[in-house]
Amino acid sequence: TIDIGDGWAWKEREVTDGDGSLEEDFTSQGGWTTVSSFPSEIHLELLKVGRIPDPFLSFNEHDVQCKEWLYRCVFSYPLHNSMDGLFTELVFEGLDTFCDVYLNGKLILEADNMFRTYVVCDSIVQVPSTGLTPSSQESTLLLHFKSAKVIAKKLEGKYGRVRAGSTNLGDPSRVYVRKAQYDWRWDWGPELMTCGPYRPIRLRTYKARLATVAPYALVSPAPLLTPSFRLDVELAGDISTVRALRCVVRDTKTGLIVKDQRVQLDVSESKISNAVIFDDIGDAVTLWWPTGYGDQQLYIVEVTLLGDGEVALDYSEQRVGFRRIELIQEPLTTADRYGTGTTFLFEVNGVRMFMGGSNWIPADNFLTRITAERYRDWVTLLRDGNQNMIRVWGGGIYEPDVFYDICDELGILVWQDFQFACGVYPAHDAFLESVKREAEDNIKRLRSHASLALFCGNNEDYQMVLQWGDVPELPARVIYEDLLPTLVSNLSTTSPPTPYHRGSPYGGEGWDTADPTVGDIHQWEIWGGKERPYQEYWRMGGRFVSEFGIPAMPDIKTIDYWLDGDQKERRVQSKLMSQHCRAGAHDRRFAIVMCETFRPTTKLEVYAYNTQIMQSEAIGLAYRSWRREWRGEGKQFCGGVLVWQLNDCWPVTSWSLVDYFLRPKPAYYTVARELQPITVGIFRTVTKNRDNDRPVQFYEFGAFQSKDATIDLWGTNSTLTERTAKLELRCFDLESEWTHVETHDVVLLPNQTTELLSIACPEPLPHGDYGSTRAHTTRSHSVVVHARLIDSDTGGVIARYSDWPQPYRFIDFPARWKDIHVHAVGERVTISVDKPVKSLVLSARSASNGEVVGRDKDKVAWSDNNLDLVPGDPQTITVRGGEGMRFEMSMMTLDEKESWVCSVD
Repeated sequence: TIDIGDGWAWKEREVTDGDGSLEEDFTSQGGWTTVSSFPSEIHLELLKVGRIPDPFLSFNEHDVQCKEWLYRCVFSYPLHNSMDGLFTELVFEGLDTFCDVYLNGKLILEADNMFRTYVVCDSIVQVPSTGLTPSSQESTLLLHFKSAKVIAKKLEGKYGRVRAGSTNLGDPSRVYVRKAQYDWRWDWGPELMTCGPYRPIRLRTYKARLATVAPYALVSPAPLLTPSFRLDVELAGDISTVRALRCVVRDTKTGLIVKDQRVQLDVSESKISNAVIFDDIGDAVTLWWPTGYGDQQLYIVEVTLLGDGEVALDYSEQRVGFRRIELIQEPLTTADRYGTGTTFLFEVNGVRMFMGGSNWIPADNFLTRITAERYRDWVTLLRDGNQNMIRVWGGGIYEPDVFYDICDELGILVWQDFQFACGVYPAHDAFLESVKREAEDNIKRLRSHASLALFCGNNEDYQMVLQWGDVPELPARVIYEDLLPTLVSNLSTTSPPTPYHRGSPYGGEGWDTADPTVGDIHQWEIWGGKERPYQEYWRMGGRFVSEFGIPAMPDIKTIDYWLDGDQKERRVQSKLMSQHCRAGAHDRRFAIVMCETFRPTTKLEVYAYNTQIMQSEAIGLAYRSWRREWRGEGKQFCGGVLVWQLNDCWPVTSWSLVDYFLRPKPAYYTVARELQPITVGIFRTVTKNRDNDRPVQFYEFGAFQSKDATIDLWGTNSTLTERTAKLELRCFDLESEWTHVETHDVVLLPNQTTELLSIACPEPLPHGDYGSTRAHTTRSHSVVVHARLIDSDTGGVIARYSDWPQPYRFIDFPARWKDIHVHAVGERVTISVDKPVKSLVLSARSASNGEVVGRDKDKVAWSDNNLDLVPGDPQTITVRGGEGMRFEMSMMTLDEKESWVCSVD
């Protein structure tokens, strides 16, 4: 196998009325520019030679739309006496998207699907063996990339215009093209119609080879959970030369061989089922577990194809993990607030697990810029944030192998959408055939990954049809309900087969994708839809919430990056700020949710921070409330929560927990706390003096008066053992010196929620004691309730949570910077307070030169952030990165005071 990665050049193709000829482009020397790296995307090539401005800055996105491009490469391959009778193939792992491929002037491929691997057989002119001496031969590859946008409109003219999302989601003609749909623009991404050979191109020469290697790492049902192994192979080439096959299973951690078997083959057909069987492998291997439940033990499966004289004809290497994953959808006999219905939960190795995670979009608009290191940084953030599942969304790409390898290693389960999103996709014969090849390629590529938990047919296609109400039929049903599930079942290498779900969301009768009792739901009635207050998340869940979210601005350093020094636009609601917030009517929607809870501000830094705290509070409430519904056997009402979204594809205001530069927003840390193995939660219900339709946790000082409040406390325990603890409840009044403390001995049941306490919210005495100046009937409106779970044996804090009265715009925050005390020793930073503090966010700058610390080359990582603190409960966190530098820690609170600065070594 030879990588064809050197010697490439590119140039713009001059398009004529007659479409022109490419003949002179095979030999012409003029106009070609050497590629900067390969694989390649034309925007990055143009950017590196200064032909276009950076599309991620300012308004430049609109100045970099591209048309047709050529790539050319002259490559050599060895010739030797043994080449007589060999098979040759050119392998194109990723061409984006419409690409005619010429070899030595001959058209050998017309690619039209970005997601396929194209193999062109017998591409090289056959070499006669007579008198041949070792040498080499040159060939020329020419790639002609055409405009996906232009071709999409032609296809739309042929097949008809259909519905495909809103104006936020690009031109609806995109549904006719098998190209990453977010390239057309999405409500968090730019319109950048990329093209180029974005994945490797290889020349493969062989006598006989392993066309397909399918290792089955099987685990029997619980309670036995017995591992076994078998191997299917499919051969290509001259199979009469094949004599044997050797299979070695090796421990990735120790390198030791677990199993080694040579199998004699008498090959009459290319497909060989059960070529190797290890029924006794269970004594030598251990199970793979998701993060938080055990080790991520992986094994290398080495397969060697042998010919005469034990000559190795081909070699394959894959990693597998022995695990059993099932999607459990069974009737519920106990009702929750929605009724009964069925569960939607994942069981791994016989253990039912609550899934807490995120949705994933491509981490860059330019895919070749996402290095293996960057993938690892992203997935590590997910794992370190206590998340155990990631959903690869259907409007992006099937990620490269390295992404799934890292998920295997870190124990992150993968929900994999097929690449269809928000549209009425066609189902004519050519389209179905292309989708079939695409699905086969990717199922075979991904099926052996231990992390693969689910294949899903599409994103929101059923939901969109119901939402619009004017689309009589969804032609692509044949894809989602027939083609894809059949392929997943037939090609899976697990038992039972990899679970398949026909769409996300999908559930109730008549495609009722909003039915909270069946299947999964996308909860967009907050921020979008009916624009309800985020405080209502608690009663808007379902059996599995696979999308929900609230947007927030990124770190101010990221905002300054895209502003690119334009000080006129450095303000709230400027043109350039709008350019980098793609969600429709975002200013109006921000205004609704922001004004309900926060004080208005025109200061950009404060406004950005307020959006971040709004996102943090909303998402924290959702995770906390919905995880509470994991109530034990027969009452697992919510099986998982996946926030929209983990990441960004460019610098932007979006729903992401972590921005494009891998800078976590405050919500990232909130989610990490809510997904710790053990948590404590509080929910406050305010009683008012008259019925009303306002959110239940709101206090009011106008139309009605709040009379009192109750608080419910619960603990969650995702471990598989019972845990005893002491529940400590401490209350603080923000308008006086009043405090309250009480403790309770509690037992947290394993793998479920345990309700702990339901009481009237403690509150100060009514007659102005403790220095209170309140003049209204409500006495709990200024009380902060702080709960801790303390280990009964060690006295250490297991979990904590502070419930503050809402809305925050009414609060007079009592703490000043003198009330906050920071003690730093090495990487450990301890913070204590004299008065309650809400949402303390720490950032870092180099004290020596004032430059930002935390760009890709100088990463600073906080173990926790966005802290709620109360007196008597100091919190210690660690900060890593930027060794040998001095830091300034900038802290903000919701009352818009200037940042407080503390220099530490």
